[in-house]
Amino acid sequence: MGRKFELVLFDLGSTLIYFDGVFPEIMAQADLRLFQELVGLGYHLDPHDFIPTFRTSLQAYFHQRDVDFIEHTVETVLRNTLVGAGYPNIPPEHIHAALRQMYAVTQSGWKREEDALPTLAELSRQGYRLGLVSNAADAEDVRSMLQQHQLANWLELVLISAEVGYRKPHPYIFQQALSFFAVSPERAVMVGDKLGADIMGAQNAGLASVWITRRAHRTDNWAHEDTIRPDASIETLAELPALLEGWQ
Repeated sequence: MGRKFELVLFDLGSTLIYFDGVFPEIMAQADLRLFQELVGLGYHLDPHDFIPTFRTSLQAYFHQRDVDFIEHTVETVLRNTLVGAGYPNIPPEHIHAALRQMYAVTQSGWKREEDALPTLAELSRQGYRLGLVSNAADAEDVRSMLQQHQLANWLELVLISAEVGYRKPHPYIFQQALSFFAVSPERAVMVGDKLGADIMGAQNAGLASVWITRRAHRTDNWAHEDTIRPDASIETLAELPALLEGWQ
């Protein structure tokens, strides 16, 4: 009998890479870097008004996207904040320059899991097709980190909610992946750390699910631990190839 799966889809954050820093401190530095870039581009902004307004707008957006699973992007939030500050016609290159500065700071806090590359290499050697399905508000940020951490070349497809328009667990983003690979749901498995987004999302779209737990014990998972059941659980990526090969 052949193997159960043809396609393995991965989450990114807390699955292939992890955040290793003091989040509030790094975000404050990132907001300041974004503000400084805008001022350098000629925008007259008050840091005591603009930065809190931008951050409050981002938090409202983050809350709403967890309700409707629609991704409007950080670019949209920044543009709207600048409109409110009196700048209705911002060149796209200015928006992108400011966001690159912001994400250059946050990217410094992310590290690649030690077993990520060996696991991807082993799965590729075994003949699995590999893809990424990531919830993220900025696609350039994700693609930049994939390059920085030498992950991009192992992934045949990278789907980012900022480009797709829908976030996990919405079935549309999983369906897009299946369509690209021309693979039926029962021949695909999703690997991720979030019970709501990755595990429930995969199951709702008909995929099998593997919960990776080493960084999954957080408040966003606690509410789901008694209601969302992954098809399998592993602590580390290194366990994945043997799990998939022996899947019954």
